[in-house]
Amino acid sequence: MSADIDRIRHSLAHVMAEAVLHLHPGVQFGIGPAIQDGFYYDFLFPQSIANEDLPAIEKEMRRIIAQNQTFVREEVSKAQAREIFRDQPFKLELIDGLEEGTISIYRQGDFVDLCRGPHVESTKELRPDAFKLKTIAGAYWRGDETRPMLTRIYAYAFATKAELEAYLRMLEEAERRDHRKLGKELDLFSTHEEAGPGLIYWHPKGGRVRVELEKWWREEHYKNGYEILFTPHIGKSWLWETSGHLGFYKANMYAPMTIDEDDYYIKPMNCPFHIMIYKTTSHSYRDLPLRWAELGTVYRYERSGVLHGLMRVRGFTQDDAHIICTPEQIEDEILEVLRFSLSMWKTLGFSKIKAYLATRPADSVGAPERWDQALVSLKKAIEKEGLPYEMDEGGGAFYGPKIDLKIQDAIGREWQMTTIQFDFNLPERFDMTYVDKDGRQKQPYMVHRALLGSIERFFGVFVEHYAGAFPVWLMPDQVAVIPVAPTFDEYAKEVTAFLRGKGVRAKAMLSEERMNAKIRDAQNQKIPYMVILGQREKDERTVSLRLRTGSQENGIPLETFASRVLGKIEAKALDL
Repeated sequence: MSADIDRIRHSLAHVMAEAVLHLHPGVQFGIGPAIQDGFYYDFLFPQSIANEDLPAIEKEMRRIIAQNQTFVREEVSKAQAREIFRDQPFKLELIDGLEEGTISIYRQGDFVDLCRGPHVESTKELRPDAFKLKTIAGAYWRGDETRPMLTRIYAYAFATKAELEAYLRMLEEAERRDHRKLGKELDLFSTHEEAGPGLIYWHPKGGRVRVELEKWWREEHYKNGYEILFTPHIGKSWLWETSGHLGFYKANMYAPMTIDEDDYYIKPMNCPFHIMIYKTTSHSYRDLPLRWAELGTVYRYERSGVLHGLMRVRGFTQDDAHIICTPEQIEDEILEVLRFSLSMWKTLGFSKIKAYLATRPADSVGAPERWDQALVSLKKAIEKEGLPYEMDEGGGAFYGPKIDLKIQDAIGREWQMTTIQFDFNLPERFDMTYVDKDGRQKQPYMVHRALLGSIERFFGVFVEHYAGAFPVWLMPDQVAVIPVAPTFDEYAKEVTAFLRGKGVRAKAMLSEERMNAKIRDAQNQKIPYMVILGQREKDERTVSLRLRTGSQENGIPLETFASRVLGKIEAKALDL
């Protein structure tokens, strides 16, 4: 978010608060920051409001903007601030949390707010046609469920009308592509609140996509020098105490279960189990690097209010791996894992990728020279692959620097997916060692690495990127076999069996519906190829082909068609 658009959005939040003050006297004010696509403000209204009240607030905001009000900054003492906001308990609480000294406030019109700024000079810099109030939602004061529930009004805001309209069109397209909607329409997966929120049920069609995806994932990992592990779902409390999860991550872990008088926890991560495997034997520098991967299902507690389809869940399968190597190997290993990640995203049809390089925070563990070496290796890898990147100064985890890769989907949204994360914490906690060339025990480097992230979240992004029309190799049904009349059902069965025998996922549509209805159904299911069979096709052992894109071809020999589809599958082609 640029400084200019940040000022615009923050200023509009104040204008909205002034409009609310005019329309709802007695309202109490929370906070109103700029956010990624606009702004919000939290209020405690004297009476409840609904989304139907938003147009009146928008109208009043435009009236205020037309008045060319100036944003005036003042510096006041803490005592003066308390007097100014004496009737605003939420502001008084914020003031109490500030240090003694000068406090800044902003005035425009008859509204005053406790604020650091900055703002635009006056409301004439705000476009009345470049914002839109979005919706209202409940929000606990300061995110605390024991505090009052406030009404949060969200808004979209941009510098120009054209930018706002483009963004609203993107939102319409995003709604059309919503993976929750498409997941139901295409019968891919479901969730069941009554059986446990945040848990995903993969249906047969979704299961077929997942099997193909995981099969490819394993094949690629073996090609790239990885070994695949399988580890338990629960572990004794000792394991999580040693790893530090019970100290730093307990709020996201599920309650323990007692087995044979010991506390066991269901795993939130796979790393400690991989380390236990490492420690079953001694290691020499000659054994390294070790590249160990696992599709390991983990469970993490998320508040019910943040659960969202496949994107935010409580149980998911992590596309996980750990690289254990010597300091001398680390640069090559980082470059290789970055190259591997980019090759996978290219195969999946994502070409716009940006890296974010997070550096050492103030409270970190590990020797400074190790941090420096790790950061250099990450940066070299990014630059060698020619990736655009941004530095996230101080944004690394306390246990090591990292690269995050964000992919851009078909409608321009960024999704954080791949993570390559150094860890200087766990090798020390678990006393991991190897024998170096000089015969001394040394601590190896350890890198956590997730390429797709989680299978569930990846699939949600994938569904929305393709709007459900996946590449042929990942479609649950690749060919719909449609007879023009029941007379040709037997030939349809023969063609279906032939294609299946070749390894093509074909489905014969033999219901009593008319041919056009079957074509429409196959089109709605995003099936790439629809073969239409009548007397001529039966006599000549051919098919008439309709693609889901709408184009058609007639009289294709069955063998030729099968070879064509298999070629697309084997090449993992993105086109038909």
